Parts: sequence; C-alpha cells; structure tokens
Amino acid sequence: MSPARLQHGLAAAVQAFYNAAMKFLDMLRQAERQNGSLLCVGLDPDPAKFPAEYKNQSSKIYDFCAAIVDATADLAMAFKPQIAYFAAHRAEAQLEQLVAHIRAVAPHVPVILDAKRGDIGSTAEQYALEAFERYGADAVTLSPFMGFDSVQPYLKYHDKGAFLLCRTSNPGGDDFQAQRLSSVPGAPLLYEHIAQLAQGPWNLNGQLGLVVGATYPAEIERVRSLAPTLPLLIPGVGAQGGDALATVKAGWRDKGPIVVNSSRAILYASGGADFAQAARREALATREVLRAAQAA
Repeated sequence: MSPARLQHGLAAAVQAFYNAAMKFLDMLRQAERQNGSLLCVGLDPDPAKFPAEYKNQSSKIYDFCAAIVDATADLAMAFKPQIAYFAAHRAEAQLEQLVAHIRAVAPHVPVILDAKRGDIGSTAEQYALEAFERYGADAVTLSPFMGFDSVQPYLKYHDKGAFLLCRTSNPGGDDFQAQRLSSVPGAPLLYEHIAQLAQGPWNLNGQLGLVVGATYPAEIERVRSLAPTLPLLIPGVGAQGGDALATVKAGWRDKGPIVVNSSRAILYASGGADFAQAARREALATREVLRAAQAA
C-alpha cells in the first residue's frame, strides 16, 4: 500500500471513531477545551500569495496548507478550507488529501468546509454527499435563501453540522440581510428571521449554527440573543478588520460557542521560508487575544 493510501486509511479510521463517539458540536467543544482556543484557521490557498518556494504553483496547495496545519494544530478550534480556492486550481484531490492530513495530525479538531451551498432536492443531496462523504468535513456552510428543503438533506447526517449564512461581513449583505420582512412595525429583519428559524424549527437534530461577520458586533449580539445556544462561525477578524474583543463580548456565551475565523492574516504572515513559523506566531497571538477577551 502506498504511503498516501495508508495515510488516507488511517485518517478514515480515526474519523470513523470520532463520528461514532460524538457529534459536530461535541467535537467543537472538545477542541475548544483541549486547545484552549476560539480560533478557526481559514485555509484559503492562493498560489499567487505563496512564499517564494511555492509561489504560483497550484500543485503545491497541499504542501502549503499542510505546513500551516502542522504549525497551528494545537492552537485551532477548527480548520476551515474554502472550497473555491481548491476548485479554481483543479486541486480538489489536494483538498481530500488535506482533510486526511488534518485527521492524522489533529483528529480532535473539526473541519468546516466553507462551500456556501444552496440548492434543493437531489442537487442538495449531492452537495451533502460531496461535503461529508467525499471530503469528510465535519460541518459545511450553507445559504438558506432557498428555504428549509435546501438545508434538510444535510441534516440527514446526524453527526455533522451546518452553518447558515445569517449576517455576513461584506457591506453588500445589507442589500437583503438588513431588510425587514414586512412593513409592519417590529417585523424582523431577514437575518433575525434566519436566526430564529435556525434556533427553532429548522434545528431538527441540534446540528445548525450561524455565520455572522465580525465587522458587525451589534448584529452578533442581536443574533446571540435570538439564538442563545447555537454555534456562531464568525469570519472577519484579522485582514477584514473585525475587532476580536468586541466579537467575543458580543457572541461568546457558556452555552453558545463561537468559532472566530482568521485566514489571510495567518496564512500570509510571512512570504519567506519561515511562513509556517510566522503563521504559528500569528495564530498564537490571535488565540491569546481571543482568550483574554473571553476572560474579560
């Protein structure tokens, strides 16, 4: 058996054990405790930004990301590969290899596949198969725009998680998310309605979470009030300018975990041969800022 096949087999065995033992939310909480972390390391590999030894080489996506994983495996609450960065460079096989590597070196750290899928019926079933069986992710990001039947196929995987886009960090999110559902005074904004659905009738097996951008701390607090127990995936800390202290204060609760994502600030902390060590330093610094905010 080739080393790659052996690694994949071992990773599959480890994942089978964890799947049998715990659901995604349990795994997330264990990683928070074991690594003392609220930090999610986003894996958005752009070969044009790679260090000199890998620069502009899409064949090195796995090598680059695996080095980041090795450097941060004891600091992360989760890893979040963004599927577009792999698919755009025909690197889906490298993504499969990367998830297997995460299983081998950090089996207690969940993998959130950032795919933002949103479709219905048999197509949604295929996307769920892709996320959970092909790539072996523990959770996936979804767009709820097409309604519950676009989310339901993912919930058939009872040990997996699904984060619904709720109040995203981009300015254009206001175009829909900040609009009221009717002209009746007090009617909820769209993002508030999504939070209520995810906390309530849509959350059939306790699998749902919400994506809320760190650039909107007031909205994080509002979402937390509407969804007090759901995990919140919070991108935007670091390169996008989100404030870590405000993020943790607004979103973290004993019964409501947060997963604070940083991607570019960690991945591209250095353009030299020390890129992995620099990534570790940045991840460590971010973890400590989040921990301090949590204790404040």
